[in-house]
Amino acid sequence: MFFSSIAAHISLAMRWGWFREDRFLGRVLDEWIGDSQEFLHTKVPRLIVIAIIALILSRLLRLVTFHMTHMAEQSGTGPGRLAEVKTMAGVIRATGLAIIGLIAGLQFLDAMGFNLAPLLASAGVAGIAIGLAAQNIVKDMFNGFLILVEGQFTVGDTVRVAGVNGVVETLTLRRTTVRDADGTLYVIPNSQITTVANLSAGFTVATVNVSVDFSANPDEVTKLLNEIAMEVRNSAKFKNVFLQDPQILGVDAVKGSQVIFPVVFKTRATQQFGPVREFQRRVRLALEEHRLLPGDPYRVFTTFTTEGRENPPSGAPARNHAEPETPPAPDPTTLKPQESNPFTGE
Repeated sequence: MFFSSIAAHISLAMRWGWFREDRFLGRVLDEWIGDSQEFLHTKVPRLIVIAIIALILSRLLRLVTFHMTHMAEQSGTGPGRLAEVKTMAGVIRATGLAIIGLIAGLQFLDAMGFNLAPLLASAGVAGIAIGLAAQNIVKDMFNGFLILVEGQFTVGDTVRVAGVNGVVETLTLRRTTVRDADGTLYVIPNSQITTVANLSAGFTVATVNVSVDFSANPDEVTKLLNEIAMEVRNSAKFKNVFLQDPQILGVDAVKGSQVIFPVVFKTRATQQFGPVREFQRRVRLALEEHRLLPGDPYRVFTTFTTEGRENPPSGAPARNHAEPETPPAPDPTTLKPQESNPFTGE
C-alpha cells in the first residue's frame, strides 16, 4: 500500500507543469503509458511462453543426450566407443541448444517489434558465402557425423582409410588421426574417407603357405603340418586366440621342385601374428627333424655314378672326362657389333 500510494502521488505530480495533458510532454507520457499497457497485455505473455518453450526444449535435449551417454556406459562398450558416443552427444546438445537459442532470439525480436526481413536476408547471404568458403569443413563434419552414428570404426581400431594403414588414435567430427606401424601420425579429414577397411572387426583369417621339396610325400607333409598347427592351437599361450581349428588345404600348387601347402588360421581380430610366427618357427624345426627340404623353384638335381662321374640322361652319348672339353663356338647372333668412335676412328 505504501508504494502504491507513492506511485499515485508521483503520477499526479507529473500531471502539473510540463506534463499536463494539454502539453507536449503530457501527450508523450500518455502514449508511453498506452504502449506500456499494450506491451504488458499482449507481448509479455508471448515472451513468457517463448521462454518457457525454449527452456523445456533445452531440458529435453539435455535429457536425451544424457540418456545416450548413460546407455553407452551401462552397455559396457569399450572406451573408444564410449568416447565417440560422448562426442556425438556433446555435438547434438551444442547444435540443438544453438538452434533453440537462435529461434527463441528471433521470436523475441519479432515480439519487440523489430523488422526481421532485412536481418534474415543478410543472414541468408552470409550463410551462402560461408557455405561456399567452408564447404570442405561442412563435408568433413557431415561425414564425421555419419562415421560416429554408423560406428564404422572406433578409437583403437586398426583400419585402412585414405590409403593409410594404422591404429585410430582420435576421431572427431572434422578429422581422424591414424598412427601407422612406423609411428607416423596421419591427420585425415573425414571428407577424404570414402572407403573404410576395418581390420579389427570380428575376426582375422591368415594364410601361411608352406613350401616343401617335391621329393617329400604330400600325405606325410599334410599330416605333419596338421600336428604342428594343432599344437599351436592347443598351446596355453594361443588357445584363447583361435576361433576354430586350423585348416590344412592340401597341395595348392607345384612350382618347379617346390610343393605349396596353404594353412589357414582363423583368429580374433588383429591377433593372428603371434600364432603365425610360432607356427613358422615349429615348421622350420620339424622340417630339419624329419629331414625334409624346403621348396626351391630353382633347385637342380644331378645324379652321379659310383665312380663320382655325372650320370648323363638315358639315350645321351657318354662323355670321356679325360679329354678336355672344347668350348662351343659362339653364336654369331649373340655377338655385339663392333663399335668405333666416329670422330677418331678408334
